[in-house]
Amino acid sequence: MYSKEQTQELVKLTEAIKSGKTQNSPAIQIDNLRKIINFHDWRYYVIDDPIVTDFDYDMLFKKLKALEAEHPELKTADSPTERVAYGLTKEFPQVEHIAPMLSLDNSYNAEDLRDFDESVKKLTDRDDIGYTVEPKFDGAGISLVYENNQLLRALTRGNGAVGDEITNNAKVLKSIPLSADFDGQNIQQIEIRGEVLIRKSVFEKTQKQQEKDLKAWEAAKAKEEKNIGSKPKVFANARNTASGGLRMQDSAEVAKRGLEAFVYYVGHAINKEGKSVLLKSLNSHHETLDMLYKLGFKAPMKEITVCKNIEEAIQACAQWEKDRDNYPYEIDGMVVKVNDLHLQDICGYTSHHPRWAIAYKFKAKTATTKLLNVEFQVGRTGAITPVAKLEPVHLAGVTVSSISIHNEEYIKEKDIHIGDTVEIERSGDVIPQIVRAIPDARDGSETPVEFPRNCPDCQSDLVKVEDEAVWRCENFDCPSQIVERLIHYVSRDAMDIDGFGKKQVARFYELGHLSSIPQVYHLPYDELKKLEGLGERSIDKLAEGIEKSKQQPIARLLYALGVRHVGKGTAKRLTKSIGNLMDLQNFSLEQLQEMEDIGPIVAQSVYDFFHNPKSIDMLKELEALGLTFTQDVSALTPSSNVLEGKTFVFTGTLEKFSRNEAKAMVEDNGGKVTSSVSKKLDYLVAGAKAGSKLKKAEELGVTVLSEEEFLNLIG
Repeated sequence: MYSKEQTQELVKLTEAIKSGKTQNSPAIQIDNLRKIINFHDWRYYVIDDPIVTDFDYDMLFKKLKALEAEHPELKTADSPTERVAYGLTKEFPQVEHIAPMLSLDNSYNAEDLRDFDESVKKLTDRDDIGYTVEPKFDGAGISLVYENNQLLRALTRGNGAVGDEITNNAKVLKSIPLSADFDGQNIQQIEIRGEVLIRKSVFEKTQKQQEKDLKAWEAAKAKEEKNIGSKPKVFANARNTASGGLRMQDSAEVAKRGLEAFVYYVGHAINKEGKSVLLKSLNSHHETLDMLYKLGFKAPMKEITVCKNIEEAIQACAQWEKDRDNYPYEIDGMVVKVNDLHLQDICGYTSHHPRWAIAYKFKAKTATTKLLNVEFQVGRTGAITPVAKLEPVHLAGVTVSSISIHNEEYIKEKDIHIGDTVEIERSGDVIPQIVRAIPDARDGSETPVEFPRNCPDCQSDLVKVEDEAVWRCENFDCPSQIVERLIHYVSRDAMDIDGFGKKQVARFYELGHLSSIPQVYHLPYDELKKLEGLGERSIDKLAEGIEKSKQQPIARLLYALGVRHVGKGTAKRLTKSIGNLMDLQNFSLEQLQEMEDIGPIVAQSVYDFFHNPKSIDMLKELEALGLTFTQDVSALTPSSNVLEGKTFVFTGTLEKFSRNEAKAMVEDNGGKVTSSVSKKLDYLVAGAKAGSKLKKAEELGVTVLSEEEFLNLIG
């Protein structure tokens, strides 16, 4: 952020350089040009208020570039010229985030927000909770790491724990500073979270040009003209345009997309001694954003509302929902955050989301269109899913032409006919669905949707289990199921085989190279290198990813195998206390149900899988191929059992350790942490300013410990 005096000085310097009146040394000229170009970038890309023409800006930029070419010894890593054309990036290495980039829990109305407020009050033992409300940008998540004032690394969100490094692409976005004065804030390293997105006006202009290019290409193809090139793409929506742009191989092409980056959160900040700066020099979320804004970042300071309580936050969300269409960027809701960083720390996190923030999702937008046909798809577990094929319609920034309509009962309940005019909506601006058919629009040509009784792929009889809405193909060798199982197996959340996407799986299956999970490890690489569009480099990368997947832990392997009802969390719980994946073969139904959070449906599914001869043969083959089937159980069990069977609540402001550290210490010694005080609670650990939870614990006779006493308890 520039003061009035700095602005006046830089405007004068701009005019002086444009007129050629300055006669300084090359070093001073270069320094002055960098200052004014960074200033004009900030005016244009951060506060949307340019004060020089595009022509004048280009002349200044070319002058700097020429001077740096003449004096390469004066070029620095944070020069504005370093934003341009880094050439092709063949691969985007995966890098672990300093701290996980979690999702947000969702709310859809005022009552949901009031429930959230109540949970925050219980967690913090406070009644005076202040909040901030800011736009929930519909773009692509990004993490920026600065060290010693310089942009060190940029990552995509990825799976939350690991992201793709896209530093070169981030550097061409002029709303991302290449350097910032973090020294002035006593910060040596900082990780900043944000969202990359594209203005509605820029997206619409780009899309119109792409549509023109596509029509011209189709006309040239119809005339059988030569050298017309590849078929032009038309971007489907602004979000995909931003997300896809971040991972383009050519950074020069990324620069042309007109992407911008808003920053909205600091996940990590330490000083030169390695100590956290958060909760010390920075006290609130609003202060944090203000610091970033003043350092030149595009933070939502004009958009953010600071609220004294949840009712003010509810009013702010309602006002934004009314005005959303006037905002120049796509947003699908608002984010409500506890403003006080100390209270955020007390609230802590679940494995999925922070407990101190929640997304308020806007009501769905609707449109009407024609239902042209219904196709039936077979999933990896044999479930038959009807998919509505629609006359394409634009809805909430997306062109919708295909929607899942769930199951036969859903179709009957909605009375959906082929040829109907239907009303569709995008729930939370993410998942489109058919709300209803419009019978009054029928002309008699409509026909009922006939749900098949045979698999649309292998023609096997479909089976519907009592109390389930889904029809299934139970032929384990059904081609569609095989392909979907393989796609799931190689996916990022499962075995995470880099370079192995849906198209490759389907192609290799059609060519006869891939028909089972073990065949993933028997692919004929020499044959694959001869296929059009692949080549030696991509197949070598694929082979490397396949070999690396053998080291995945057994919880990931179990999830990748696609056992019905076994998600990532369930797979971790099932493998928590076993040394070998094959040990699950020895568990009875009763023993499986005795495991933490394993119910009868999951237990039956796991039991059936590990007692199916085909499954066992496959597992033995995978183990023989060198996949990881064992683990050190001692590494998964508590380091001591001194707290075994004991439950803890932490309240007040903790000074000797954070909430997360406290939870880790309890679990590492065999205990559990909960958030509510009851007669069943064993210990309440009270920090400074402990309130109602401490009072309730004393009334119930729960043992109360100080932080020091807790540390003594665990030795």
